[in-house]
Amino acid sequence: MTAQVIPETVTPEAVQGAARMLEVRVRRGEVFQTFAVARRPNQTVLDVVTEIQREQDPTLAYRFACRVGMCGSCGMTVNGRPRWTCRTRVAEAATGDALVLEPLRNLPVVKDLAVDMEPFFEKWRRAHGYFEPGEAPPEDFAPVRPDEPERRKADAGIECINCGVCYAACDVVAWNPDYLGPAALNRAWTLVNDVRDRGQEARLAAVAGDAGCHSCHSHMSCTEHCPKALSPTFAIAGLKRETGRAALRRLWRKA
Repeated sequence: MTAQVIPETVTPEAVQGAARMLEVRVRRGEVFQTFAVARRPNQTVLDVVTEIQREQDPTLAYRFACRVGMCGSCGMTVNGRPRWTCRTRVAEAATGDALVLEPLRNLPVVKDLAVDMEPFFEKWRRAHGYFEPGEAPPEDFAPVRPDEPERRKADAGIECINCGVCYAACDVVAWNPDYLGPAALNRAWTLVNDVRDRGQEARLAAVAGDAGCHSCHSHMSCTEHCPKALSPTFAIAGLKRETGRAALRRLWRKA
């Protein structure tokens, strides 16, 4: 008679003990604090941070909202690269079983992994990144055909959701804190191509200064890191052309 083999009972504690662990180093001010988190299938970096905050250290500060890549608020520097943590899987970003998490660069730190976005949005204001209808806007909607060249140019950058990842990746912002940055200039470019806008002259003057589009060195860090696959570098190149044309128009008017 063949003996029946009874499988061993696997306890939750045994499973936990056998799990691969992830070493997570989190910048907290001037120092790093290390946490250990179990690796799990399809685990995102935001999952890791949330687990640390909920189960190990409730004082850890970070920011998130939608968790599905729509709000852009969960941006952090992950192993040296600015990313959306909700759409970044640990398997993609970790070096072996190690993660290093820091706040986004080029922005003041509020606490731990949360940064102050006010300077980012202030540069939008300085770049005139808002629609200007003019003193007497039309009463009805202005028709804009999808196949118009200007509309196509605007389409290339209109999906920006202001996450700040490109701003954190920008070398020029790191060198020159006054630089308007790729997101604000990308927004200005979409409005330059809005045929309904009546604030073009002031907008082009705003982005043509020392801290504007001509300070871009075209390193393309913003384009490389944009989670939406936009290309602020090309938008900035467009602004360089348009500000040059605006300068020529001013010269012709004076002649």
